Amino acid sequence: MNQQSLSQVAPGQRVRLVSIQGDRVLTRRLLALGLSVGNEVEVLHRRNGDVVVGKEGNRLALGHNIADRVLIEELS
Repeated sequence: MNQQSLSQVAPGQRVRLVSIQGDRVLTRRLLALGLSVGNEVEVLHRRNGDVVVGKEGNRLALGHNIADRVLIEELS
């Protein structure tokens, strides 16, 4: 099980969110956007740590400050 931050994942990879390294405000913000621990997403684009992920037909852009705080594990 290889854990890293979401901002380090190459486009095209499917990952599972395993931890959010932030306060309750960040966790609630991500939950409101449809992301929570245990979700599987696909990394669609990445540039300078900023990430666009896809989940169930939706796209979500995360800045590098947030993407750095989301720990993931790559799915095979």
